[in-house]
Amino acid sequence: QVQLVESGGGLVQAGGSLRLSCAASGRTFSSYAMGWFRQAREKEREFVAAVMWTGGKISYAESVKGRFTISRDNAKITVYLQMNSLKPEDTAVYYCAAGTYNSVVAGLGSWGQGTQVTVSS
Repeated sequence: QVQLVESGGGLVQAGGSLRLSCAASGRTFSSYAMGWFRQAREKEREFVAAVMWTGGKISYAESVKGRFTISRDNAKITVYLQMNSLKPEDTAVYYCAAGTYNSVVAGLGSWGQGTQVTVSS
């Protein structure tokens, strides 16, 4: 099992920025990719971004392209989500995910506990 711990959420005004972090531990050798999902109140969890540990393959949801940037630090086994130009509709609990690339994108990887991001208008 891999353990994921998110941090960096909080309250920010529209147009502001936040950086989320997710540190992995445990059986990380089984995790070939990491990514982020989010779940707003009364909505389904949705894919945000994913990155492979090797090769650098990256995917983004259309709704965050150009505003969010996912990156990784292989030495620290940590993935980051830099969120700029935040909008109230970005308000959600953000979850870190790990697994094979396809499982992460499909929402079938391992999950962290989530971190709340609130964007005020």
